[in-house]
Amino acid sequence: MKLKVIVHQAEEGGYWAEIPAIPGCASQGETLEELLANLHEAVEACLSIEVEEKGLAQTDRILEIAV
Repeated sequence: MKLKVIVHQAEEGGYWAEIPAIPGCASQGETLEELLANLHEAVEACLSIEVEEKGLAQTDRILEIAV
């Protein structure tokens, strides 16, 4: 999956970025390399859910797909 990221220079130094396709998903870093690493973690956190909280029936299945 490819996502477009908007990278901003932070006033206090470093960078921050937002991912418009995932509302509320943003991160920051002192360098672009650190920012990219932090963005990968942020996307994973924004897209992960706690399955136990969804109230699954016994016949429901949980699948993971790559897009």
